[in-house]
Amino acid sequence: MTGGAGFIGSEFVRSLLGADASARITVLDKLTYSGVEANLASVADHPGYTFVHGDICDADTVDALMPGHDVVVHFAAESHVDRSIEGAGPFVLTNVVGTQVLLDAARKHGVGRFVHVSTDEVYGSITEGSWTEEWPLAPNSPYSASKASSDLLALAYHRTHGMDVVVTRCSNNYGHHQFPEKVIPLFTTNLIDGASVPLYGDGGNIRDWLHVSDHCRGIELVMRGGRAGEVYNIGGGTEVTNKELTGLLLEATGTGWERVEHVADRKGHDLRYSLDISKIRTELGYEPQVAFADGLAATVAWYRDNRAWWEPLKAGLQPKAAQA
Repeated sequence: MTGGAGFIGSEFVRSLLGADASARITVLDKLTYSGVEANLASVADHPGYTFVHGDICDADTVDALMPGHDVVVHFAAESHVDRSIEGAGPFVLTNVVGTQVLLDAARKHGVGRFVHVSTDEVYGSITEGSWTEEWPLAPNSPYSASKASSDLLALAYHRTHGMDVVVTRCSNNYGHHQFPEKVIPLFTTNLIDGASVPLYGDGGNIRDWLHVSDHCRGIELVMRGGRAGEVYNIGGGTEVTNKELTGLLLEATGTGWERVEHVADRKGHDLRYSLDISKIRTELGYEPQVAFADGLAATVAWYRDNRAWWEPLKAGLQPKAAQA
């Protein structure tokens, strides 16, 4: 499992190992600024857990680790849009080249299934309706372009080499242990600390929000039962504007709109994301279970109660707008 010390990856590891004493998982993580090994502390003593500090772009490391594994679940990625606008190089290297290295090693060693975890941002922006898995890819940021490239590469290995590859594309995740450069933890921790929050443009950009536990349940369903060569959208079913989200976070932290700083809009900012999840619902029985109001309240409470986790991480961040 790549990127297992990150926000979504660590939730997936904790979920699988917590539910199955016989499970065996090797986590490969470079521990860049957003990878936090402490996210896996609760499973560190599980007999089936192994952690390897390494880079998915390091072919020798990946080749040495791959034998004996039945499944690769590939979470590792550079994922922050603002950072990709400032410099695309690390995104192309990790998201495209790193995926190629993993695919080559998995093919060489006969791994049974390769689950490539991607994003709805590869579809671009949609004014009305929702994206199905057949929708043409039209990414608008260097980040989403690098993920679209890795999606196509993974699917090409299925078509060319017959590998058992499945791709998932999720909507915006939120929940505990999310690195505090992303909008919900950034705004929450700023507001808890008495600071202002930066809102892009008029705040009218719309996102579909998905609790991390729902996302991981969807990935597990695809891992166990998805059809080879297929793409599965995993969404949360709750669309709100960034301005509406800001209002909910202000309310949850007991603060007011005087704490909101309107900043210039992001370059190429996608207006709206919306996933059609009919396919995973019909084929695999997926349904999001965490109501957005409940999940958001629990998330704010977690950041309020876990200052020792996020304060050191946030200390290294430069103030900037951070919105999905």
